[in-house]
Amino acid sequence: MAIRLSRPSPRIWLALLLVILGAVLTFIEQRDTRTPGPIPRDSAGEPDFYLEGVTLTRFDEKGRPHQRLVTPRLVHIPDDDSTRAETPKARLLDSDGDLWLANGKEGTLGAGGNRLVLRGDAHLESPGEGWQLDTEILHVNTVTNHAWSDSEARITQPPQRMRGDRLDAWFDDDLMRLTGNVHGFHPTKDQAP
Repeated sequence: MAIRLSRPSPRIWLALLLVILGAVLTFIEQRDTRTPGPIPRDSAGEPDFYLEGVTLTRFDEKGRPHQRLVTPRLVHIPDDDSTRAETPKARLLDSDGDLWLANGKEGTLGAGGNRLVLRGDAHLESPGEGWQLDTEILHVNTVTNHAWSDSEARITQPPQRMRGDRLDAWFDDDLMRLTGNVHGFHPTKDQAP
């Protein structure tokens, strides 16, 4: 004699389907979880923390955001109280609210975050003015809005271009100065494209 089981109800099928779907989604989510990279090593010492996928925002005394730094990895070294950033991209506002963009292959924020040093193809531009600056190492004091480079700097504002051994730029004053072996190309109106 054969025992015949009754057919499961639609509620049981629905519950079984939800359990299977949950198991599949859990498996997929666990596969997509990013594992942190290796702990960064630095000649300045052992890091006390590092963050990945970072956007840092600083606010002025009126509570308005005026500086932003975006980086895939930020590492803090307590021995010299500095913070290292990989391929940082900075957005800075001067006292008039004009935008300045800066980036480099590496960056270092000094103690208190008031000094930013960009190394390796450091780039600074003023989108509103249409000029850009390229150098190897760029220092930016985020309190005084002064940027400088002691390495060769190239400034372009098409069709003009200049280079010099040292650069100083004051964001708030819209002033830039090249010194040391300065060369440039400034076409006259009839030479301009």
